[in-house]
Amino acid sequence: MGEKNQSMRGKVFAGLFWKFGERISAQLISLIVSIVLARLLSPDDYGAVALVMVFITIANVFVASGFGNALIQKKNADNLDFSSVFYLNIALGLVLYAILFFASPAIASFYNMPVLSPALRVLGIRIVVASVNSVQQAYVSRHMLFKRFFWSTLFGTLVSGVVGIAMAYHGFGVWALVAQYLTNTCTDTIVLWFTVKWRPIFRCSLERAKGLFSYGWKLLVSALLDTGYKQLRSLIIGKKYTSADLAYYNQGDKYPGLIVNNINTSISSVLFPAMSQFQDDRERVKQMTRRAIQISSYIMWPMMIGFAVVAEPFVSLVLTDKWLPCVPFIRIFCFTYGLYPIHTANLQAINALGRSDLFLRLEIIKKTIGLSMILLSMNYGTLVMAYSLVVADVAATVVNAVPNSKLLNYRYFEQLRDLLPGLVMSLIMAAVIVPISLLGLPDIATIALQVVCGAAVYLAESVLTKQPAFQYLLGLIKKH
Repeated sequence: MGEKNQSMRGKVFAGLFWKFGERISAQLISLIVSIVLARLLSPDDYGAVALVMVFITIANVFVASGFGNALIQKKNADNLDFSSVFYLNIALGLVLYAILFFASPAIASFYNMPVLSPALRVLGIRIVVASVNSVQQAYVSRHMLFKRFFWSTLFGTLVSGVVGIAMAYHGFGVWALVAQYLTNTCTDTIVLWFTVKWRPIFRCSLERAKGLFSYGWKLLVSALLDTGYKQLRSLIIGKKYTSADLAYYNQGDKYPGLIVNNINTSISSVLFPAMSQFQDDRERVKQMTRRAIQISSYIMWPMMIGFAVVAEPFVSLVLTDKWLPCVPFIRIFCFTYGLYPIHTANLQAINALGRSDLFLRLEIIKKTIGLSMILLSMNYGTLVMAYSLVVADVAATVVNAVPNSKLLNYRYFEQLRDLLPGLVMSLIMAAVIVPISLLGLPDIATIALQVVCGAAVYLAESVLTKQPAFQYLLGLIKKH
């Protein structure tokens, strides 16, 4: 058992290294590309594509969720399991694309935006490609071959970024964003096809698929609830308000999301397969869950609080003043994303223990709360709708944490105790760097000074308080 633990620690560290490297490189490139596109395109262009992506994202859930996690969680999944899911996924992707293709004129008419129909039909091809990509990703995750993700994501982001910028520069407007999204998924899938050795066999077992579906359907429904709920605000804003309002809301979500996804996606992608291998050892799963909350919150809070402080000069300098209305949304989303460590760690533990039934019940409870917040706020403007998300997300931390007080003997207040040090130190850091904005310096000087001072203050706090998360990370770096 000791050798297995040691081997798993090595795999987890290597997985985190490559997954984090993948997210950092991809999101850095994405950040540069999105900044260039934001300067070249109008908020109305972004709003139109944001609406298109709502429908694509919801359709993608059917091919990207459920079966993939079932393949990772199943103890003895073999090539027949993967091949069966591969063929069924492609068939499902084609059906979903056909539905979207024929529904696109009605969608365009409902939103009174004619460009939505052709854009949906072209970008909908991404669903079929994603049906292949989801099985590839499940195989890579199960075998913890995260180095493959690094190269596929890097090439996909680079190629799609070049295509998007070139088309935006030549005045293609909405189509620049459509081409960027579609090229990204296609390139990612092609690179994985040539770098991952797995190939489907010419067999499809409905019996195997049925067994996987018995676990995966609950996660699929959960993912649909989660995705539908997240996209509902965009659908309402697109209908009740303007496409520019939707663009400001989405941009406010995008930039904190770029930062958080580096950490959250890296940890969750590695944590689930690692926990699944220890699903019979509850104490071990608890230790991994607790460590995940401590480390991710220690890293995430200073980034979120720091970005909330520099949001206004950042937007003015990088995106230009036409995007300043998105600043309040950035600050709201920074707080909600700071809560993600509790969400991610708890849900991955529940999944790893095979409790997809419990996962689904939690999603139903959370989305009921969230939907109530949307209905109460939708008539009072986009900013009020964003604040309602804070209330829903705080409530969701309690809902996600409660089951593990029994499953893992890891109570909610223990989780808060593991989460709060990063938040408290980040608020102290913010109190120190906020006055710098009053000095009247140029935006770039303000941002640079606040970032440097903030990092120094946070590091000093970590050393003086002997923060366990800091010492753990320092020890890992020295060891590896």
